Amino acid sequence: MSETTTPRRPVIAIAGLAIETSTFTPTRTHAAAFHPDRGDEVVARYPFLASYADAADFRGALIGHALPGGIVDRESYEQLAAEIVARLTDLGPVDGLWYDIHGAMVVEGLDDAESDLLGRIRAVVGPDVIVSASMDLHGNVTAELAHQVDLVTCYRMAPHEDAMETKERAVRNLVDVLTTRPVGQQRPVKAWVPIPVLLPGEQTSTRIEPAASLYAQVPVVEQTDGVLDAAIWVGYAWADQPRDRAVTVVTGWDTDAVTAGAERLARAFWDVREDFEFVAPTGTFDECLAAALAPGAARPYFISDSGDNPTAGGSGDMTWGLTQVLANPAFAAADGPTVIYASVPGAEAVAAAVEAGVGATVTVTAGATVDAVHAGPVTMTGRVHAIKHGDRDAETEVVLQVGSVFAILTKLRKPYHHEHDFTDLDLAPREADVVIVKIGYLEPELFDMSADWMLALTPGGVDQDLERLGHHRIARPMFPYDRVFPDAPDLTARIIPASDQPLGVVR
Repeated sequence: MSETTTPRRPVIAIAGLAIETSTFTPTRTHAAAFHPDRGDEVVARYPFLASYADAADFRGALIGHALPGGIVDRESYEQLAAEIVARLTDLGPVDGLWYDIHGAMVVEGLDDAESDLLGRIRAVVGPDVIVSASMDLHGNVTAELAHQVDLVTCYRMAPHEDAMETKERAVRNLVDVLTTRPVGQQRPVKAWVPIPVLLPGEQTSTRIEPAASLYAQVPVVEQTDGVLDAAIWVGYAWADQPRDRAVTVVTGWDTDAVTAGAERLARAFWDVREDFEFVAPTGTFDECLAAALAPGAARPYFISDSGDNPTAGGSGDMTWGLTQVLANPAFAAADGPTVIYASVPGAEAVAAAVEAGVGATVTVTAGATVDAVHAGPVTMTGRVHAIKHGDRDAETEVVLQVGSVFAILTKLRKPYHHEHDFTDLDLAPREADVVIVKIGYLEPELFDMSADWMLALTPGGVDQDLERLGHHRIARPMFPYDRVFPDAPDLTARIIPASDQPLGVVR
């Protein structure tokens, strides 16, 4: 009587640190901001892993995702990296690693933090482990990072409505390679093409052309025989590092197929570089307010105060926009146009409002504790409209009514992306005249709520006017900083060797 054995499920570890980091904001990001999950918590945060439980054994090391912000201090990075290495050591031998990152983390003293971290991980798990990375399309893929990974993919939508879908694709690709790779094939082939273009996400949204059609080509390339995955990275515009630029990467089993795919996507990106436009009408802050208050303007009218967008890496601490609103005589009286402003942090202001209670009139000062380049702290007198405790990011939020302005103040900075972010504070954004949010392109729920909107080109650490920020370390020539190129860019694919082979010099 013969015995049958069940094939051993490959063991897959999960690790990564993710943050989008502006080098143009004075804030610093510390370890606690990553809200790390460990062990079984890591596996539990990704419900789709249950679908692959029969195919692989998933084991969490440490995953930390921080709200975008300033540079990560070196001590915090070393602390988190050391814990990841220790936990992976404790896990023992693994067959694969899912590396869940953003791709735009900046650490003090490091120009390619994601490669540094993966190098430390590789030193523990060994050169034979297959690594699959999932990334934000606003991340950066250096030749070194492409060298360290075996598979890499990124979002195909901006706003990132496909975030979880992308993470699942990275896992699916990894499981497929570990369980069904072709006979004789040890690792996929990787074709990498750097593109000398650096644009903000608000000019490359897949809601509009040319990004919509550009990203529509990605699944077409992916479906080519011999290709596993295809991806386009826009890159991250608000860090001043040599790695910041657009990139395409195609992976698969056929060298000719991945080469042709990566070059096709890179040429397509380069060919439409002049066609990218902002995702909405733009203007100065005053111009946007004037449009919102114009007779016949649709309500609610949303305005993006984009220069201090905390979900792009802004400090969220600037008071410039709120100062402009409070100084506008149109909003001086309580019966004026209803304006919601989100938001400005101010721990002392929040504490004073909480102590006074809902309905009390208080005078408080908030903002500009770390970022006072364009405006100092703002002092206001108003009625406490609402108080909320327990938010993951803000911890405590209060709403202060000053005239017809409902200003949201937070203990710690927080992005406002969802309708409940407002309704939980007894605010009715759909009934407001104007809603001003520190954001770039409107996230889906805000977009659906808005009757009309404009993108205000305001100052800050994530200023949409990249040339006004003053990059000094990016590779040159680079579009749009340079409009004339002495020579056509080299958009030929570089075949990146596996991590157990020397990378050599790849540019």
